[in-house]
Amino acid sequence: GEYVGRGSHSMSLGHAVWRRIAGLAGASSVAAGAYGAHGLRVEDEALLHTYQNGKNLHMVHSVMIAVGPVVARAPHVTGALFSAGTAIFSGSCYASALTGDRSWGRFAPIG
Repeated sequence: GEYVGRGSHSMSLGHAVWRRIAGLAGASSVAAGAYGAHGLRVEDEALLHTYQNGKNLHMVHSVMIAVGPVVARAPHVTGALFSAGTAIFSGSCYASALTGDRSWGRFAPIG
């Protein structure tokens, strides 16, 4: 079905779901960035760099979760893959930096 909002534009309900998910992903990436800038206590520069890489890709992919499903032939597959990739890649970077356990890094290429 379609949602017809005010004005002359319409947005598929599927697209609206992905925009909401993208909004949550974007907000959580900003929170991760704020924590990384003000609360993260990591002495190891390599782990700090890992955290920053996770945060940067988290932000970029938040935009892709919003845009990808709109332009893709299979919007739900596209949104799901970008979401899963973001969670796996950024999650493994965050886990490595926060725990000091570099073995989490083995999951990053999957994301």
